[in-house]
Amino acid sequence: MRTDSRLSRTLHVLLHMARHDGPMTSEAIGRMLGTHPVVVRRTMAGLREAGYVRSDKGHGGGWTLAADLDAVSLLDVHRAVGGPHLFAIGSDHPNPACAVERVVNEAVEGTLREAEALLVARLASVSLGELARSFDARCRVDGVEAPAWCE
Repeated sequence: MRTDSRLSRTLHVLLHMARHDGPMTSEAIGRMLGTHPVVVRRTMAGLREAGYVRSDKGHGGGWTLAADLDAVSLLDVHRAVGGPHLFAIGSDHPNPACAVERVVNEAVEGTLREAEALLVARLASVSLGELARSFDARCRVDGVEAPAWCE
């Protein structure tokens, strides 16, 4: 099964934007992610509608952050990019006439609701600011030049 990487890729972009001087164009972001600028614009539109980024057209334009990183959670970003349901498993064809199927579906659906509630709570508890600080800490090496991946 193919995984949906919109959340991780968008977080990647937002952290680069936080450490980049000036706007980033859709073309530059597309090159960074190995995707077409149209895909970038479509994804960033959801973030713009949520108030997390803004865009300026023309020469010198591009995407910039519009929100305090500490005020935006991973769950906020997931929702803004139209992330899918967190779990893709569930009952296929409920058959209310079959007692076995009812018991199985209740167990699976209840377990998934509990797991999703935990995941949603955890995504809501982590801010972009925390990710940025974690990134900065990894790049900060006393008296030694930061590794190339810290750019």
